[in-house]
Amino acid sequence: MGCFHSKKSKRKSKEEPTPTTTTGLESTGSGVPLGSDEAPRQYSWDTREKVDPKDYMLSGLKDTAVGRLPGTLNGQQLVIQDCENCDIFVFDHSAAITVDDCVNCRVFLGPVKGSVFFRDCRDVRCAVACQQFRTRDCKKMEVHLCCATQPIIESSTGMRFGCFRYYYPELAFHFKDAGLSVFNNNWSNVHDFTPVSGENNWGLLTEASDVVPTPDPGSEFGSVRVSTEASRSIVPLTRGSRRKDSEESCLFVFFAGDYTTANACKLIDEMVAKGFVLIQTKEVTMRPEDVKRVFQKDPEDMLEWSTKGPVTALELSGDGVVDACKTIALEVFNGAKIFVSDDKHTSSRDVDNFFNFADMQMGL
Repeated sequence: MGCFHSKKSKRKSKEEPTPTTTTGLESTGSGVPLGSDEAPRQYSWDTREKVDPKDYMLSGLKDTAVGRLPGTLNGQQLVIQDCENCDIFVFDHSAAITVDDCVNCRVFLGPVKGSVFFRDCRDVRCAVACQQFRTRDCKKMEVHLCCATQPIIESSTGMRFGCFRYYYPELAFHFKDAGLSVFNNNWSNVHDFTPVSGENNWGLLTEASDVVPTPDPGSEFGSVRVSTEASRSIVPLTRGSRRKDSEESCLFVFFAGDYTTANACKLIDEMVAKGFVLIQTKEVTMRPEDVKRVFQKDPEDMLEWSTKGPVTALELSGDGVVDACKTIALEVFNGAKIFVSDDKHTSSRDVDNFFNFADMQMGL
C-alpha cells in the first residue's frame, strides 16, 4: 500500500474552543504548560543522529577509486550503481549491498550480513563475502566468493567463480560483526536459475586467477594494509567438490574448544604442506542425536562435546590422506576433542554423512 499525508482541515470553525491543559494554562506543544519550569520532554526520534542517504550510495562515478573505509558503514546497507571503470573498495561490514548497471569495475565488498545482488552488470571482477549471493542479467563476471549459502545466477552468462582470497587487518572482526563464519563457504556450489540447454553459463576460475587489485598507495584507501596472498587469507582456500584429483578423502572434525579455529588452521597448513588438498569446510551446531546419526561409530565422548558449541569440519583429499590425518591427530592434536576418519574404505561415507547433514542444517 502506498503512503499518504493528511491535509489540514479547512472546516475548522472559529467557534471551536482552544484546547487547554487541565490546569488552564496554555501548552507549548511538547506537553509542558507555558510558564512551567519543567524541561520539554524529549523523544528518541528527537535525539537520533540524522542519516544522509548519500553516505550509503555510490552512484554515477567514472574512472576513479571510491568506497568506504573501516568504521564508516558499521552494518548499514549500501547501494552501488551506474559506475564505469572504477575501483570500488568497501572495507567494512554491512547489512546488504546491491550493485546495479556497473561496467568494467573492480569491486571488493567486506562481509555482508545479508545479501549481495548484482544486476545488469558486465565486465566486473569482484571479491565478496556474504550470506547470500545472486546475479541477474549480468555478463562476464569474475567472482572470488565466500558465501554461506548457495550462490544463484539468473539470466547471466560468462560467470566465473573462485574462492575468496583477501586480507585487511579488520577483516576477521568484520566477519564476526556480520555473523559469518570463514569456514562456511559454498563458492563452488553455484545454482543457475535459468540454464540454457547445451550451454554452461558459469565455470570455475583457476587457483592462480587474479583477485581484485589492491588499492593504489597514493589513494584514499592506500592506508589500508591489504593482501591477496593465499597465505594471508583468513578464509581457508578450498578446492571445491568438483575438483577432486583423488578418490580418497578424509573427514577431520574439531569440536568446540578454546583453540578450535587455530587448530583447524594449523591442520590445513600442515596438510597442504604435505601435498594434500582442502576440498570443503563447514561450521555447524550439532545436537547429541545428530552426532549419533552422523558419526555412527563410538560417539559417546562426542555426545558431550557437541553441547559445548559448533563443530568445525574439514574434508581433505589425496592418496594416503586418511593415514596422514590419523598421524597428525596423534602427534599434534593428541588430547583435543576431534573426530578423524579411521579407514580409507569408509572415509567417503563419513564425508557424505557429515556434509549432507551440514547442508540440510544450512538450508541448501
